[in-house]
Amino acid sequence: MTVVFKSIQNIVYEDFKWIDARFSLQDEKEGKRKYAECHVKGAVHWDLNEDLSDMTKQSGRQPMPDKSVLIELFNRSGLELDDPILIYDDGGSPFAARAWWFLQYAGFKHAFIVVEGFDRIKEAGIPIDDRTPQPTRTSVEPAWDESIYASRYFVERTVSGETDSILIDARAPERYLGETEPIDRIAGHIPGALNYDWVQLKKDGAFRFDEAIRKELAAVANPSEEITVYCGSGVTASPLYAMLVHYGYENVRLYIGSYSDWVSQEGATVEKG
Repeated sequence: MTVVFKSIQNIVYEDFKWIDARFSLQDEKEGKRKYAECHVKGAVHWDLNEDLSDMTKQSGRQPMPDKSVLIELFNRSGLELDDPILIYDDGGSPFAARAWWFLQYAGFKHAFIVVEGFDRIKEAGIPIDDRTPQPTRTSVEPAWDESIYASRYFVERTVSGETDSILIDARAPERYLGETEPIDRIAGHIPGALNYDWVQLKKDGAFRFDEAIRKELAAVANPSEEITVYCGSGVTASPLYAMLVHYGYENVRLYIGSYSDWVSQEGATVEKG
């Protein structure tokens, strides 16, 4: 099992660099407001739309930034590839997992998602302040891991049967089935995809870590199989990706563009039911 998540109960504040990834899909400024009010002392803030997406692109709702943009983010955040790093959000959210995936993609092997949200972190006595840190700039040379990234082309080849990857759709069942589609222009799912709603990873607003989760995931795909996960915009598939890796799935990719990218082109093929 790969260690992906860490509990605040086992954390020594000084041993890590911290990233605050709080965000709200319903209020895009909420994360910044919360960070400005208070955050883990020394933590930098990574905003979903401004730092972890390139909103000028047309490839989905939260398109992947260029590598040069990510390198600039790492450098101004004062990160080195061998740094121990902790990323948190409000708990049971997909945003810390999104940030963590980008660190994995870039070759940061000692980055972890904090299980608990900011309120629990604060209650645990981790130092908190409202000052914006000024990290010493670094010059990171990422070791990009393309094996965890699924491009649209890779997914097209998967749909055509040219890869061994299994597609897993992390959206709610009614969106997967095409019964409703509140956001994207076409209802349904990528042909051949299975479904595992990412919300099933949570209970009472926090991620679950129990034997039942392991069995639920194994019922969808075997740990030995190659898997590609997606959702609507590549955000809520991130915790599913993280949980699969946590439970020993060694060949997992994330389709960052996800369904919103898939249906962005005319003639996109989808399935319903």
